[in-house]
Amino acid sequence: MSYPFERNRILRKSSSIREAMAETHLSTSHLLLPVFIIPGENEVSEITSMPGVFRYTLDRVNAFLQEAYDNGIRQVLLFAQVEEHLKDNAGTEALNPNGLMQQGIRHIKSAFLDMVVMTDVALDPCSSYGHDGIVVDGTIVNDETLEILCAMALSHVEAGADWVAPSDMMDGRIGSLRECLNDHGYHEIGILAYTAKYASNLYGPFRDALDSAPGFGDKKTYQMDFRNAKEALREARQDVEEGADFIMVKPGGMYLDVIRDLATHFDVPVAAYQVSGEYSMISSACANGFLDRKAVVMESLYAIRRAGASLIATYFAVEASKYIQNK
Repeated sequence: MSYPFERNRILRKSSSIREAMAETHLSTSHLLLPVFIIPGENEVSEITSMPGVFRYTLDRVNAFLQEAYDNGIRQVLLFAQVEEHLKDNAGTEALNPNGLMQQGIRHIKSAFLDMVVMTDVALDPCSSYGHDGIVVDGTIVNDETLEILCAMALSHVEAGADWVAPSDMMDGRIGSLRECLNDHGYHEIGILAYTAKYASNLYGPFRDALDSAPGFGDKKTYQMDFRNAKEALREARQDVEEGADFIMVKPGGMYLDVIRDLATHFDVPVAAYQVSGEYSMISSACANGFLDRKAVVMESLYAIRRAGASLIATYFAVEASKYIQNK
């Protein structure tokens, strides 16, 4: 009988050896926590399609942020729900210096001095059409939208945001934002570009959270076709040349090949967004006893890290931080 010369199982023999040989590592510094704030007072509401994820009024968000902070989370991605009567086609409320987003930025920065606040920059939460750009004759127009996005990002930075995260997928928005911020003296503000944001079917629960579903049609004329990967390289090249500090793939778990492509071809860090639908699928399977929650949550995050992501936006951030620290 012939026996194998190489015994690869030797390096898997014990937990200590497996830990020493691990190629991929995950820490709390790799986690970015999405936070939803809503208008009003004294309200914490669970998002029905995302069990375990909540929306907070500003007077109730601190306990959640404190839990995150105490478990090592130092980066949040902020989203603000806009009341229906304040929405219009131009996203006017997004420019309100006393709008909920701007209030939220100031609130978090005052309560948690070293918490990095990144902000969503797109029109859909404040658009009467629910689209990421201005609508003209049923078309989402690009260049007119850029002006609004620049003004929106500037208002976030003036309120104290550390990073802006344009998620709109308009052409040329990174260059426009960088020029605008530089012109106003904000040379050290980071831009987290949603570089490869796909027209995915996994965003439904998120749209429930912000009441931001498109009022007509879909977003396929500006978000990427999920059948394409090379296109992501073109998008990334443009974003990097225009001044993006971080480039992101969204969704994360079902687009590991795209994460790997961007991490391989570009020397800027790559982020990934484990989106609401991915969260809800994992949570539902675990709630039904089909999967082990801790094991699957961690495997999903390690997979995204293994593909090349330096930062992962995930609704599991606080939970995962506890697993990492064995709390």
